[in-house]
Amino acid sequence: MKITFYGHATLGIEVNGKNILVDPYISANPKAAHIDISTLKADFILLTHAHGDHIFDVEAIAKRTNAIIVSNAEIATYYANKGFQSHPMNHGGSWNFDFGKIKFVNAIHSSSFPDGSNGGNPGGFVIESEHKNIYIAGDTALTFDMKLIPLRTQLDLAIFPIGDNFTMDIDDAIIASDFVECDKILGIHYDTFGYIEIDQVQAKRKFFDKGKDLMLLEIGASIDL
Repeated sequence: MKITFYGHATLGIEVNGKNILVDPYISANPKAAHIDISTLKADFILLTHAHGDHIFDVEAIAKRTNAIIVSNAEIATYYANKGFQSHPMNHGGSWNFDFGKIKFVNAIHSSSFPDGSNGGNPGGFVIESEHKNIYIAGDTALTFDMKLIPLRTQLDLAIFPIGDNFTMDIDDAIIASDFVECDKILGIHYDTFGYIEIDQVQAKRKFFDKGKDLMLLEIGASIDL
């Protein structure tokens, strides 16, 4: 499993010969100006919620790639009504896709489309594939629901928002890593704009002091699990 960071909360995941794109917000992000969305591969697009900084490039990419959009029922229906392929899910539900299994789990946030349409309830994804398991928390506060995840799935990586203001901060993300019983963390949703700027050195130190590894990737950089 290869995971690429495309800035903000956007991820590319290559697994079992399939390409998954998560929360595509690239072309409107000045920090990701060097990423050309026309070159990105996508068999599936996973959306945690409907905010503009998570869906900006969905339609352009899905139109070109014919990707299947996977999200909550409201978001999936929104795109299905526009003629896109979609797969609706809801909290607690799982589905076996051809690259692995996805479970849609709780997140505490808000969710509405930029045009005011109902974006349903936000969520996160637990992906089990190729003997590697990851948790994409989405935009969320710290929640006790995270403790449910290791009851079913032993994680190899947890992907947490760490920018504060709109989501968890560093200290809550450390607690979240305890809740999900995973000490290998990939940070997202930070430094894109003023409200979510962080001290990266201090953030890494705080995780290190707790015996954990916080990875903060350059935009376009990848890790292999």
